[in-house]
Amino acid sequence: MTSIMVAALLVAAEPPEVFRAVLVGPGIDPQSGWHATAREITPECPVPWRVRRVMLHGGKQEGVVLVVIDNGAMKITVVPTRGMGILRVEAGEVRLGWDSPVKEVVHPAYVDLGSRGGLGWIEGFNEWLCRCGLESNGQPGPDRFINNLGEESTMELTLHGRIANLPAQQVVLEVQRTPPYRITLRGQVYERMLFGPKLELQSELSLEPGSLAMRLTDQVTNRGGQPQEFQLLYHVNFGSPVLEAEARLAAPAAVVRPFNARAAEGLQTWAEYAAPTPGYVEQVYFAELRGDAQRRTQVVLHNRAADRGARLAWSLDELPYFTLWKNTAAEEDGYVTGLEPGTNYPQHRSVERRHGRVPRLKPGEQRSFTLECEVLPSCEAVAKALAVVAALQGGQPAELDPRPVQELAGEEAAGPVNAGPQRNGRVSGGGTRAGQGDGEPQRSGPAPVQHVQPSEKQPGRAQAGP
Repeated sequence: MTSIMVAALLVAAEPPEVFRAVLVGPGIDPQSGWHATAREITPECPVPWRVRRVMLHGGKQEGVVLVVIDNGAMKITVVPTRGMGILRVEAGEVRLGWDSPVKEVVHPAYVDLGSRGGLGWIEGFNEWLCRCGLESNGQPGPDRFINNLGEESTMELTLHGRIANLPAQQVVLEVQRTPPYRITLRGQVYERMLFGPKLELQSELSLEPGSLAMRLTDQVTNRGGQPQEFQLLYHVNFGSPVLEAEARLAAPAAVVRPFNARAAEGLQTWAEYAAPTPGYVEQVYFAELRGDAQRRTQVVLHNRAADRGARLAWSLDELPYFTLWKNTAAEEDGYVTGLEPGTNYPQHRSVERRHGRVPRLKPGEQRSFTLECEVLPSCEAVAKALAVVAALQGGQPAELDPRPVQELAGEEAAGPVNAGPQRNGRVSGGGTRAGQGDGEPQRSGPAPVQHVQPSEKQPGRAQAGP
């Protein structure tokens, strides 16, 4: 055998540079135990990472599939059955997540989104991170559209849309066999129907062995033949040990507004947290954040001692609006806060459409969104992240606008609330953002549409939500 033939055989025997395994998809039995380890896939990696697939049984979690990624520094539990949400992140003594009254990982088959006046979404709500969208998110209630007969009709929107309750069609794990041995989990979720939205979510979770940071990259594509409205909001939720009495949110806010009169009561302490309080009524704040020269921003949530926390970072061009949800109720009732960057504020879609905060995708058009998350396990890590926020703030205090947004939304000339394109962390006028809604609601048929504005408070209809 010649040396050339030997070399060819050696090349053919070498494993591919990227290990790839389909964890969820046609022909895959999720009930069978499956795992991959550093010893098997990347024997030269100094960090002993591990990935495994689990199927849950019993009660409302029957048939739920989990993918648990342990990169040697933190353990991330992903739920493909619930729209590729992340149930929790554990890193030593730091947990990102919360103690929801919903104890099971509820299969979407057991969630009635229309129950309790459209608040059924909360029947399965217990994740650290879940997506809200894609056709809509925000408050429930009626919205106008054009049906398949070309006639104006009414549809009932439910709280935060459907994407968090849609199982992934396919989930693929990829691992680089060479440094930095990056671990990537990709999921494909469809929200589509005849005479309705045909939206596709391509989700990617990426991290390196031994790191306390992860990157979420989502692509939303309109697979339909007509322009399509969409909304996307990341609902990132924290309980203990990060959330506690005197915990704080550090955010480079330019302007902060209370959602309603209840939130206005706590505007001066909007970024501070109380101990668990029985009977607490949630408070919601809408904020315009400052960014750097590349329009990147960052927020940090940390505990009282500032030795545990988490940071989130993203682009204001992709996710220009930030909502803070505070629900410091009794622990038994759900002691939690939500940090929520999004393409819009979580008001009813018709309200957001009127203010130019409902993006549209052309046929075949795609938008990408990246959210960086990092566990902060020490005083030093928290201080470093806080320094970035302070630099973005630039010594300029946030403007606290006491006027409730819920009231302002009913005014035709709402001033700054008529948010237009943001520049340098501030709103610059009252127009719509490029590519966003132009005052027209979604149509499912071929005819053009005109939308009507619902009243801001609908008697007998649920209004608030996380």
